[in-house]
Amino acid sequence: MSAAVPEMIDAVFDISGDCIPANYPFALWHALARLVPELAAGTSVGVLPLRTAGSAAGMLLPRRAKLVLRLPAALGGKVEALAGRELDLGGSSPLRLGAGRLREIQPYPTIHAHLVVGTEDEVAFMAGVSADLAVLGITASLICGRRNSLVDGDRGIHGFSLVIHDLKPEDSLRLLYTGLGGERRYGCGVFVPYKVISDLY
Repeated sequence: MSAAVPEMIDAVFDISGDCIPANYPFALWHALARLVPELAAGTSVGVLPLRTAGSAAGMLLPRRAKLVLRLPAALGGKVEALAGRELDLGGSSPLRLGAGRLREIQPYPTIHAHLVVGTEDEVAFMAGVSADLAVLGITASLICGRRNSLVDGDRGIHGFSLVIHDLKPEDSLRLLYTGLGGERRYGCGVFVPYKVISDLY
């Protein structure tokens, strides 16, 4: 039987801003950790990728965009300090955080991550994912999406998008809590519910 994991929640904030750089996850994490140092105390905190639209100038934020932090329930009270703050991500304007709320994480039979860190070879990547799931005692179906990267100067994070489906509720919840791979603080390996398998990143 796999070991229990700490209960996790999502902290959801309204955000507003214009254009942010394509490599924003690095600056976003450092800004968040400066304001709430407790976020950096472990490796379990994840920042879900922002919904953006690409442009020649950078990444545009849509109206009603949200910032979602996945974190241990014990940190829920700490992130309240983020409401009303401005984050400088190096774009044309700061990212402004509005009201926040805590949201319970619900299991879903199909989940998706935009970038799971791993080898750049797809066959080896999928073998690694299968091995990780076996260690967790999880049986499910996998669909590997496109190769994705996050690059900031000489630093690069590489992997693939991934859909996991046919999950039992308890296995879905475990993966939503723990994710797969590393670099959760930059939005990697953090899963969200996914409804249309054919619409891969």
